Parts: sequence; C-alpha cells; structure tokens
Amino acid sequence: MKFNSVFDVIGPVMIGPSSSHTAGASRIGAIARSVFSEQPAQVEIHLYGSFAKTYKGHGTDVALIGGLLGFLPDDPRMKESPKLAEEWGMHIQFIEETEEAPHPNTVKLVLKNGMKQMTLVGASIGGGKVEIIRLNEFELEFTGTAPALLVLHEDKFGIIASVTKIIADYEVNIGAMKVSRKVKGDDALMVIEVDQQVDESLTQEIAKVNGIFQVASIIL
Repeated sequence: MKFNSVFDVIGPVMIGPSSSHTAGASRIGAIARSVFSEQPAQVEIHLYGSFAKTYKGHGTDVALIGGLLGFLPDDPRMKESPKLAEEWGMHIQFIEETEEAPHPNTVKLVLKNGMKQMTLVGASIGGGKVEIIRLNEFELEFTGTAPALLVLHEDKFGIIASVTKIIADYEVNIGAMKVSRKVKGDDALMVIEVDQQVDESLTQEIAKVNGIFQVASIIL
C-alpha cells in the first residue's frame, strides 16, 4: 500500500476510537453540511456494511451528527453532538441498510429543509480520508482533500468558460475539474478543486452567471 504522509498510517487528530468510523464519518457529514449551505431541519442517515453493523459502538452516529453540525473531528463538542443537534432543532433518523455498497463504510445522507432536499453518498476509506460517491443524481469521484467549488448549472454552451474565467480573475488556481451531466441539454455539475480557500465574493459572482442554479464552496 502506498502512503502519502505519516497521517495515512496513524490517522488524524480526532475525538473517537477509529479514523474510519469517526474522523471519516464526521468529514462526510461536514461536507454534506457545507454543500447544503445551511443547517438542515431533518436528516435521514442510511448506513451500509460495517457502518450499519458497528455505528453505535464505534461512535459513527455521533461523528456524523457532529459533522452535520459543522464540528471538526477533534472538536470537544463532538461527544455532545446528538444532544446539541436536538437542542438546535435538527431531527435525525438512522436507517440500517442490508444491501451491499461499493465500500463497507458507506453512508447516504438525505438533508431536508422545507422544500429543499439534497442527497449525498460518501465512503470512509481509512485514515480519516473519504470519497464522495454521489450528489443527488450525479456520480462523483471527490475526496475532499482540497478546497472545492460545486456548481450546478444548465448544460449549455459558455457556462464552463464563464465560471473558469471568474476563478482566474480572482487569481485562484484550479487543481482538478470534472463536469458531469444527466442528459445533453439538461442539468450538469462542475466539481472544481482549487489550491486555496475561496472568498464568498467569488461564489456570489459565479452564482450571477445565467444558467447557474447553485454554487457551493467546500471549505477544509
């Protein structure tokens, strides 16, 4: 196995017994919260494989809730996240799934707030690292190791060029970019990994482009 750093072996600084079941879980929750861009009123948490079997004993439930509240893995409030979620008006339901998933530590989060709804599927792959597999109906290959912009837009000529020009105007370097779409001319999604945290003014500027429905910034 190839490691990029010592943290791939010993794992990140965190509250909890397992980098896969706690640090990774909290990171998936935090990414979902960041993309949703507000605290959800209701969350369905569908657990698969090892997550479904051991989530209570390994603190996966606590970690996921903490991430949804925006807590970092080493936040001392993490242990109190279920209580805090209830106090802050977030209703959470855990669902243990029996079907197999591509990775044993897989979770599907369904976030709701009134008419707004979002589904995100992620897997904790070890050492606190994660992969985001799906966002709503879009298949993804996103690790969350770099700051990123997620742009939901109409699939039409010129939008990608407009977005990348705005990013260049803000002197932000693009490290990786992937565009996916359901059907030609329908909705499409850009996942743009960048080399630095981006200002809110950049996301607001992108959101003004005709044909863009939503812009979310994933902050590390």
